[in-house]
Amino acid sequence: MKIRILFAFLFCIALLGSVSEASDWTHWRGPMQNGASPETGLVSSWSLDGENLIWHREFIGRSTPIIVNGRVYVIGRTGKDITEQEHIACFDAETGDLVWEKKFNVWHSTISFNRLGWASLGADGETGNIYAHLVNGLLICFDTDGYVQWQRSLTEEFNRFSGYGGRLHTPVVDGDLVIVSMGNRGWAGKPPSHRYVAFNKHTGETAWMARPGGGGQVDLTVYSTPVVTTIDGQRVLVAGNGNGGIFAFKVATGEKVWGFSFSRRGINTSPVVADNRVYVTHSEENVDNTALGRVTCLDARTGKEIWRQDGMTVGYASPAVHAGRVYVIDNSANVHCLDARTGKQYWEQNIGTVGRGSPTWADGKLYVTEVNGGLQILKTNNMGAEVLDKKKIAMPEGGHAEIYGSVAVAYRRIYFATEAGLFCLGDKNARFEVTQSPHVKRESAPSGAKPASILSIPAEATIQQGEVLPLRAEAYDEKGRLIGNVTAEWSLNGMEGEIKNNQFVPSRAGGGWITATVGELTRQTWVRVVPTLPWTEDFENVEVGTNPLHWVWGGRGFAVEEKDGNKVLAKPPAARGLDRSNLYVAPYKLSGYTIQADLMGTQNKRRRPDMGLIAHRYILDLQGIHQRLEVRSWSSDLRMAKRIDFHWDMGVWYTMKMRVDVEGGKAIVRGKVWEKGHPEPDAWSIEVEDPLPIEEGSPALYGYSPATIYYDNVKVW
Repeated sequence: MKIRILFAFLFCIALLGSVSEASDWTHWRGPMQNGASPETGLVSSWSLDGENLIWHREFIGRSTPIIVNGRVYVIGRTGKDITEQEHIACFDAETGDLVWEKKFNVWHSTISFNRLGWASLGADGETGNIYAHLVNGLLICFDTDGYVQWQRSLTEEFNRFSGYGGRLHTPVVDGDLVIVSMGNRGWAGKPPSHRYVAFNKHTGETAWMARPGGGGQVDLTVYSTPVVTTIDGQRVLVAGNGNGGIFAFKVATGEKVWGFSFSRRGINTSPVVADNRVYVTHSEENVDNTALGRVTCLDARTGKEIWRQDGMTVGYASPAVHAGRVYVIDNSANVHCLDARTGKQYWEQNIGTVGRGSPTWADGKLYVTEVNGGLQILKTNNMGAEVLDKKKIAMPEGGHAEIYGSVAVAYRRIYFATEAGLFCLGDKNARFEVTQSPHVKRESAPSGAKPASILSIPAEATIQQGEVLPLRAEAYDEKGRLIGNVTAEWSLNGMEGEIKNNQFVPSRAGGGWITATVGELTRQTWVRVVPTLPWTEDFENVEVGTNPLHWVWGGRGFAVEEKDGNKVLAKPPAARGLDRSNLYVAPYKLSGYTIQADLMGTQNKRRRPDMGLIAHRYILDLQGIHQRLEVRSWSSDLRMAKRIDFHWDMGVWYTMKMRVDVEGGKAIVRGKVWEKGHPEPDAWSIEVEDPLPIEEGSPALYGYSPATIYYDNVKVW
């Protein structure tokens, strides 16, 4: 036993020593996820004319770079009008040479062009893989050369919500998992919530889903990135939630460890964990008084509050913690230095007008950004901060260059992204040397450990009729350490089919749960079984008040009801929140299909709905107030859009048909509408070309329902 303890102690010392010398910046808040870097030899001043400016490259960035294995990875935006896209690029960290880049269309989102690239990239120090959470809902794993290893469509698979504000979540890698959080408007028949999803980082298979905040009112557009730490031998995530709480839960299984009620609105800042303490901030109304904003220190083991500072509106910039000091930047761009143990404020200093970027501590200096093009380097002590350098970065055509991200530090250099480009600062005469960060492997349970929880893997899946779904169960001890695969008893809840040799064999389309049982432990898998093309849904066999369970529930009132002696799908005005949403009816990897449905709009006083279909992520929209038919690919920016006048009446059923063909390097989007029961017209009502084609996507129903919309006889072939 003494030998084992000594070995563990020496291992921890070695690991800490490696971290202190690490040079990669694999997490947007640094190698220790606390906004601090162990790097030394960093510059204290620079010039836009060339002093200590090693290189500058054209790139429009909004978030913080990550740096792995001698490469800098950034995400942002590019293009103009019809070529507007989200942009990922990889640069050589030493020379600034472009290594590779990828550009992506935007769909299923009202996020505006200037907010693309909000979420920073995630990185895996073990494989060098890069993980991107895009505005269009894709979660993509790239290898070091930019080749896609796997991808998931969070919007079409989980109904991820993205509001116009652009607040998306940065992926976090730990062990064999990549974890991303999201607000979603309904999944597996469950209500809207802020959920966390863990995927196998190598394959994209879903390991677990969790919503530690539970039900109740929740902000779906928040972006607090979880941080990972070890508390009492247990690997945990600590994250701010859309319900205003702070939660810790086990990395391996997603089980809640503790929660702390914090704010009356959702949390946007990321927590920091240091010395078994959690530092969290917000700028909304507090749960227990009417003051706006708070900085709080919690016991990382229990979630109990240790100290607080009310009235500090730190709602966007996450803290940095180093050597017993907590550095925060409030919404008005004031930097505050607090004592990490007591919360006592040592000093405050203004750096501009709008505080969004988080501070970075390195080499005895604090590097701070300000939205209006500002970058300052501060020398700090307990008495105050001395400004060593102060710059305003401008756009080539004039005006300030927006900076929302933070400074990243690696290889004795400083990297940061702005609207006016990607910058690398450092001593030009210093030797460039890449030193990798250590990879924290998943710890296994000791021999003979008793299972305390299990996972049913995959945690969710979509399969087609005729396919089978392999199942397995993994057991974990009380510390969340893997014991291994275990034999489970499997049972079906709402599914039709059977389980043979740890494989689910469906007998018909539908949705439901598969339960794994090991002793007294249980865990569930949600499964969608979708029919192969072609298929038709007339809702006659669907229970009133629901929609087909293998469809991804829109969370905004799509439900079957009786009307005129038939069952139809209705979308009434939302009781609360937005009236606009989509209902995805098949997997997102379909292409070259046609979708058709009967639709009817009604009138609510002066309000009229918009209703339509989606194919290949393009929307065919019959608009009530405007009396027109529109095709578009991005609702907020209308990157590719065409509209024609089209008179139609409320209370009348129409048939709508839509098809997308990708040919000759472009997409041809076609749609037609005619009164139900009348002959189908030979000609398409509207046709448009997209030179940047979207090559696949889930067929879906679209509705903006200030007045009720009805759908029937949905067909896909």
